[in-house]
Amino acid sequence: MRAGERLSKEDGLALYASPDIVGISQLADHVRREKNGDLVYFNVNRHINPTNICSNKCKFCAFWRDQTDEEAYEMTLDEMVKAAEDAAPSGITELHIVGGLHPDWPFSFYVEMMERLKTALPDVLIQAFTAVEIDYFAEISEQSSREVLEHLKAAGLDSLPGGGAEIFSDRLRRVAWEKKTPAADWLRIHGEAHELGMHTNCTMLYGHIETLEERVEHMIALREQQDASGGFLAFIPLAFHPANTELSDLPGTTGYDDLKTLAIGRLMIDNIPHVKAFWIMVGLKIAQISTAFGVDDLDGTVVEERITHAAGATTPEALSKEELISLIEETGHRAVERDTLYRVVGGERG
Repeated sequence: MRAGERLSKEDGLALYASPDIVGISQLADHVRREKNGDLVYFNVNRHINPTNICSNKCKFCAFWRDQTDEEAYEMTLDEMVKAAEDAAPSGITELHIVGGLHPDWPFSFYVEMMERLKTALPDVLIQAFTAVEIDYFAEISEQSSREVLEHLKAAGLDSLPGGGAEIFSDRLRRVAWEKKTPAADWLRIHGEAHELGMHTNCTMLYGHIETLEERVEHMIALREQQDASGGFLAFIPLAFHPANTELSDLPGTTGYDDLKTLAIGRLMIDNIPHVKAFWIMVGLKIAQISTAFGVDDLDGTVVEERITHAAGATTPEALSKEELISLIEETGHRAVERDTLYRVVGGERG
């Protein structure tokens, strides 16, 4: 790897088999510093989850509800705009929007959502809709996914957040998320977004019933898509939270596994600029330590995250900008506020 050679599937599996967590950390930190120096990024953002009503009903998800469930909710467009406007005084540069596949909302609802949010906050970037949602919009509107992306982009959509990838495995899809968008379609949709000039992120949900081989194959698939279309900005490994899901008997991830996976992601995926530790999922302390394991981004202020907390996350639902800066500076790195596209906001901190 120090010679600049791309790691193979066998290399990835060897890294997972190795007990030398310090050595893996040093390798990943070397790559991180070559790409991003001693900078660790964050952003000031506001999460909006419009509804938890979802027709997919995936076994690993604690967020979804049927329309008749007592805990089901659906936000109106007025409520979404108010949530965005209420967050504006904090200096947000991003609205992050993902939710369930509502069986009754037409595609026009989502187009209007983008239009109204962009009108309300024209200088705030909108990162919204997983490839699974885009695929669903194509189905209900009888359009191609590319046409859906074109309409949403014209209405105000700036970027896709990268969720819904889970693990690119037909075996797992049959077992845990059979209605979800197949791997080839997920990758194609992101490729289409890249062709339309949108940058996106990509994810991997790990720590459930996948094998280590499936994890490494997933990373290689993302790497190959980046070779082809070049629009991924960040790779985000997401630690599975089993509470309140149909896989609740699973133990969840360990800090050791979290750090190792983040580091191996940095080493395997050599062509994506950034690796993000989503502090909501891995916790604040592991997020801090991860900056020595190849991570150069800790996500943002978030505000009212619902999906992971439905699965038992005990992290806060929001952090202030000052708390995030302190979290980063305690690690000896320089905290840099960015927007969705990794443009520096307000200059670096020394």
